Amino acid sequence: MRYVPVAALPEYVGQELGCSDWLTIDQERINLFAEATGDHQFIHVDPVGAARTPFGTTIAHGFLLLALIPRLMENVMVLPEGMKMAINYGLEHVRFLQPVPVNARVRLKVALLEASEKRPGQWLLRARATLEIDGQDKPAYIAEPLSLCFI
Repeated sequence: MRYVPVAALPEYVGQELGCSDWLTIDQERINLFAEATGDHQFIHVDPVGAARTPFGTTIAHGFLLLALIPRLMENVMVLPEGMKMAINYGLEHVRFLQPVPVNARVRLKVALLEASEKRPGQWLLRARATLEIDGQDKPAYIAEPLSLCFI
């Protein structure tokens, strides 16, 4: 994370903050997510069955990819100095644009869209998170995660 003075947060609004490192979405990660959520749809966990679909292979769960936002944002997002904690405050608009096939590499491109003080000592940050797929022009998704920061 990059910590900046609270007074400087508005300077980052509208700015691209950067990209995370690449992360490979392997079958083990997909299977573990299926176990954790009970979502065992064949397109995610059955390589033989998935090979017969238009995708030709298993694909990652959309919600698995969304769940990676905090991890992928951690070295990109700006946060207020003196922050005691931040919590996930939800997501605004989410659009899944294309599937992520097994063993694809993804990274998160982050822009800060809004920084506003909700209450004294509480800052709401709204970002745009675009999950890029290595070698693809179209991203996997575009979402707007919200973080509530307590100072």
